[in-house]
Formats: sequence, structure tokens, C-alpha cells
Amino acid sequence: MEELTEFAVNYAESLGAEYAESRFQCDIQESIILKNGIPEAVVLEESRGISVRVLVNGALGFASTNDLTKRGLKAASNRAYKMARASTKILRKRISMDDSDLGSVKVEVKPHVDFDSIDVESKAKLLKEAYKQAVDEAADNKIKIPSCSITLDTWKTEKLVMTSDGAYVHSFTPRAALFTLITAFHSQKGIIQRFFNLGGTGGWEMVKKWDLPKLFKEESKTLSEILLFAREKPSGKTDVILGPEVVGLVCHESSGHPGEADRILGREAAQAGETYLKSDSIGLRVGSSLVNVVDDPTLDGSFGFYMYDEEGVKARKRVLIKEGVINEFLHNRETASVFKIKSNGSSRAVAFNREPIVRMANTYLEPGDYSKEELFEDVKDGIYIKSFMEWNIDDRRFNQRYVGLEAYKIENGELKERVRNPVLEVTTIGLWSAVDAVGKDLEFQAAYCGKGDPMQGIPVWTGGPHIRLRDVTLGG
Repeated sequence: MEELTEFAVNYAESLGAEYAESRFQCDIQESIILKNGIPEAVVLEESRGISVRVLVNGALGFASTNDLTKRGLKAASNRAYKMARASTKILRKRISMDDSDLGSVKVEVKPHVDFDSIDVESKAKLLKEAYKQAVDEAADNKIKIPSCSITLDTWKTEKLVMTSDGAYVHSFTPRAALFTLITAFHSQKGIIQRFFNLGGTGGWEMVKKWDLPKLFKEESKTLSEILLFAREKPSGKTDVILGPEVVGLVCHESSGHPGEADRILGREAAQAGETYLKSDSIGLRVGSSLVNVVDDPTLDGSFGFYMYDEEGVKARKRVLIKEGVINEFLHNRETASVFKIKSNGSSRAVAFNREPIVRMANTYLEPGDYSKEELFEDVKDGIYIKSFMEWNIDDRRFNQRYVGLEAYKIENGELKERVRNPVLEVTTIGLWSAVDAVGKDLEFQAAYCGKGDPMQGIPVWTGGPHIRLRDVTLGG
């Protein structure tokens, strides 16, 4: 595909584009869907095509095609060029691309065990066993699992990015992901649900490492105990310890999204929303000095892994919040040019027919100095929220609400009885400012981050250690 990708760039330049970018992308994906222990579908799909993005008189145009011929690429380039030309009539500010150093490299993630070496029957058998463990564990507690949906996705992505100013990045990336939604029921206690994602970059060895039968057994046991023993939801001002699952979600939603430069500039207002941050918010204090939120695409095995972005810029760790202060935003080459800095490699697209936009990768709170035991022992009367059941956040990513799932009362540093669905309703600055201790542990969860129009659900990790919040209000 190198010849065609290069042809698209050269042809776009010949039309008069001051900048041209072409990306070949091929995704081959297998999905196995299991509902209530019964295989419902096995889907094998392939998506393959080339996109073209051009800059003409300060306006961007984007088009794509799955007609992988020179004729098809000419047509796509012409559409992108005409779109850019038409946009110049309504453009308020001219767009430019920064002068970042661009890669000329091949990046390949080699799986230890190729997905194709495991037959579909074996994969489905693994999911059936996981489901059986969940049902059997619940039954031992006199709990029913009336509904359980499991989807296992494995796919391989090949990309080739070329630009008129010298980028050449050829990459091969295998990924695996699992999504499940479990419903547990007790005739006197009611219904409770749990959903979670697993995901990473690599081969079938990742799925084996997840140990799905053991995981589903543990999740079912937890759901059963919450139904049977969790008491009334707590309320009032108290100390709260948040588990890594909740901390990762907070980092993603209230630190990652607000720090996207295209959102700050208003481009995403009609799609993914706005942000409480402004162009001059670098240096703004939003939390205690213990808060360090980063986004790092280069983590080995991570779901959001990449070494070069869709514009050919080398990826690096981005420090969004440093010691409680806004330190940097997420940038592509377009937004970096506006801020008169260089891109930090945040341009991503989920498929060949989607425009690359500013995205997160793996967003998390960096670990601190406290052991988990030390975090708890200094809480006389508080609540531990280990996982969440639901959450929401406002359009500006400032006011937010988290409803706990697995949660406990803390008395004199020890975990006591389970509590039912504690509600933490707080502002971004209020939450981060309440942090007075950060744990040494670091855990990650997989997710699909939604953004753009058309929507792009892109693989990410969220994560962090346990943290302690002082004097926050529960109850909504």
C-alpha cells in the first residue's frame, strides 16, 4: 500500500494543497458474543481503506475511500481539496500545522500467541466457563444471574501514515478486549448490575492472563454479597478512599477530556462538549500538591498503546496536572500551531474513514508514597468506594457524580460492613483539592473513549492508585 499512500499525498499536492496527509488503515476483527452462556454470534469483519487530509488556504479538508486504486484516490483527494476550498469562505482563522519532528519508522507489536492459532470453539469454551463460574457462585449464595452478556474482540491493525512534510510511520498492532454486563437478582433484595472492560495490546497471551473463569467467579461473589449485605447509602461529610477503578475514571473524565486542546479552542463544543479550562489555564491550581495526572501512549501492553500518532509525531508521556497545577494540554499539530508550541503526539483516528483528532491514550494518576494500609489506618470514620455502578459529568467537565458499587464503611482504619451505593457529587477542583494521600499501587482498566462526529470509540486505559479524600460530602 506504500505506493498508493504516497500517490495520494503527491496528487493532493499537485492540486495545490499546502499540506497533504494520507493514511492507509486495515482492521481485521473477530468478535464472539455470548448471552446467558449461549454463543449468539461470531463475527469476522475487515475494514480497509485510505484517507486523505489536505490544507488549502488555511482550511482543512478530509475524505476517505475503500477504492484502493489510483482512480479512487484521485476522487478522494479531489473531495478533500474541494471541501477545504469551500471552507475558506467561512473560516474565521487560518489553520496551520506545527513544525514537529516527524518519524520515519516501522513499529510492530509481535504477539507471543497469535489470535489465529486459537480456534473459535476454544475461545467460546473459555467464555462459557467464565459464565458458568459466575452462575454457580451466585447460586451458592442463593442469587440468580438472569442476564449475562459477554463480548470478546480480537483484532489486528495495520497503518501507514505519510505526509507531504516527511512523515512515514508504518505500524502493526494486535489488540484484545472483553466487555461484560452481569445482572444479579434476589427475590427480596432486588437487582444489581455490573459492567466492566478488559483490554490490552498483544496476543492471546493477554486473554490467558486475565483468567476469566476466576475473574467472573470473584465478580459474581462480590455482586451476591452486595445484594445480601449492603446497608443504606451513607450521607454527610466524611473521609473517602477511592479505589483505582474510580480514580481512573475521574482522571479520564475530569482531567483528560478538559485538557484536549481542540475542546479548549471550541471545536468539540457541538460534539463531545466543552471544558472548564481556557487557553490561558496553564499554571492554574486545580488540586493538592499530591495530584499528578498523566497520559502516556507508550505503556507496554496498554489498550491505548502507540509510539507515533496519526500525523507522524512521536508519542510521549504528557503531564496534564503536575503537583496540582495544570501543566499541559493534549495537542495535535493543528492545535499546537495555535498555541505556538509543538505537538505532543495526541492525534488519533479509530478507522480509515475517520478524521484524526485530539485524543487520550492511557490517562492515570501517578502513584504516591502511601501503602494501602497506611491510607486506611488514618481514617477514623469514613467510606471506601472500590468500584462504581454509574457516573455522569457535565458538559464542561466540572460538576460530576459517582455512584459506588462495591463500598464499605471504615472505622478506626478497618473495613467494616458493606454500604449501598454511596453517592459522591463534587466539582473537579473540589475532588482533586481534597486529596491528602496517594497510594503506591497502580492499576489500570480498559475503556473505549467516545468523541467526534461521526463518533469514534477509541481504545484507552484509565487508572491510578488508591487515594484518600478528606471532608467530602456524600449523599448527592
